Amino acid sequence: MTPDRAKAARELLSFYVETGVEDLVGEAPVDRFADSEAAPALLPSPAAPPRPKRMLAEPMRPEPVRPPTAMRQQPESQPRSEGSATTLASAEVAVMAARDAARSAETLEALRAIMAGFEGCALRLTAKQLVFADGNPQARLMCVGEAPGREEDLEGLPFVGPSGRLLDRMLKAIGLDRTAVYIANVIPWRPPGNRDPTPQESTICLPFIRRQIELVDPDVLVCLGKPATAALLGITDGIRRVRGRWATFHTGTREIRAMPTYHPAYLLRSPLEKRHAWRDFLAIKKALAG
Repeated sequence: MTPDRAKAARELLSFYVETGVEDLVGEAPVDRFADSEAAPALLPSPAAPPRPKRMLAEPMRPEPVRPPTAMRQQPESQPRSEGSATTLASAEVAVMAARDAARSAETLEALRAIMAGFEGCALRLTAKQLVFADGNPQARLMCVGEAPGREEDLEGLPFVGPSGRLLDRMLKAIGLDRTAVYIANVIPWRPPGNRDPTPQESTICLPFIRRQIELVDPDVLVCLGKPATAALLGITDGIRRVRGRWATFHTGTREIRAMPTYHPAYLLRSPLEKRHAWRDFLAIKKALAG
């Protein structure tokens, strides 16, 4: 084979490879560049039936790449489903629903029932149960923390774990126990893994704790920790700066004296701060006596 024919053969083979040719038409090689007027007939192998001729099809057009069904944007009229009715509404809608629901409660029992059926906060899906309150609804002193922990979630009562036992000792030091105090949290459901509640979760739950305070109507409100102080009193300074200073909680019909102080969980981590908390509770005792 001359160099020109060898080159032409290589180019032809390359063309076959590029166009996807995989099979030979015949078993015997045929010189397509021979000068004979008639090419030899191509007969199939006697041992195998003839293969049908393969027709060259038009180039296939690529299909458009579409996102998975779950990622496609849904029409505006159809809300996005994220696994529960809790996440169907936006935060603003959930807050408005919480306000309307809390305002409709005329008693603590009614408020508890409303909160148990409220679907606007996703925390209720991961918590075991609602942690509503503990103590005496007729008490003159009300203590509010941030959110339940593991023990509280299991028992359905606030402040029953290590921090709750410390709170009991603090109350006992000023001559009180749970029969003379009403205890609750800003968030009534335990956040997963005891994480901090998000600002959105706190905002959604705020109307319920505010209504709870209005219905109890205590003479003194104790905000345990910075999150409760910020949510109820609007004070965002550090708890070290604001603890021990009297503030005011407005119910809309009256004003309640409020005392920010350390959360018992913080005192367990920082026992040296107990002396400051003791001063705060002495001031609370004096206010109740007056």
